[in-house]
Amino acid sequence: MRKKNIIFSLLTLLLVSFVVAGCSSKQTSEKIAVGTPTLFFHGFGSNYHAEEQMVNAAKKAGVTKKSIIADVTPKNKVILKGKFSKNVKNPIVEVNLQDNQNGSSKNVLAVIKKLQANYKFKKINLVGHSFGNLMIANYINENYADKKMPVINKVVSIAGHYNGWLGEAVGRSGKIVDPKTGKPDKFAPGFKQLLGLRKHYPKQIKVLNIYGDKKDGSKGDGSVSVASAQTYRYLINNRARSYQEVEITGKMAQHSKLHENKEVDKILIKFLWGK
Repeated sequence: MRKKNIIFSLLTLLLVSFVVAGCSSKQTSEKIAVGTPTLFFHGFGSNYHAEEQMVNAAKKAGVTKKSIIADVTPKNKVILKGKFSKNVKNPIVEVNLQDNQNGSSKNVLAVIKKLQANYKFKKINLVGHSFGNLMIANYINENYADKKMPVINKVVSIAGHYNGWLGEAVGRSGKIVDPKTGKPDKFAPGFKQLLGLRKHYPKQIKVLNIYGDKKDGSKGDGSVSVASAQTYRYLINNRARSYQEVEITGKMAQHSKLHENKEVDKILIKFLWGK
């Protein structure tokens, strides 16, 4: 009888252990619900520091109190530095590419999937500067039909060289032949790669296209021509829910100064969060 009691007690303890372990596992694996995340992608040869002024301006405007860094290794492994609390309002993710000369749409996909693995959300906003815009555009072009990915709510393009930068022949000489459609007279290789967007750019996305003109006769920001930036309109092909362009002028319209520009901060914050 005593032996049976001991066996019964051991079985009971074992059962309780399994139940507790199961509950603990469920709690640790449960995703935290957050507001719509906004992801910032920097340009070629840069890092997340290029995103800091815009992010800090958003915090100062009362948009959010929390941002984290998504550090992407050369092997496309994403390490999240920092955590979001439950139901955090307008969370911001500053993406940092360790290999900042070989960014791609795969990096965008990896960051979003990492966020999905840890947090619960239905929509995202995407902000790019320079080459970060091509990463975003290619991500959209390649993943527009994937129902497992979050819905893209808004896209902000800053200094996007969709039809080449000034270091490329087309980027230097290309012109817009039809201002209503944004159609260029020549197509750069990277631009041709994005032409599929004309057929399947998601219709729910609101787009803000910001570019610079230093007004020094260069008709651009020193790295990207106004014409190249404006060709984003052609790729979107009137499919987006809304599309607007904003030209920044003067010394602070220089390519790298656009993400350090208070005027840009205000425009971006109003567009994304209505502040």
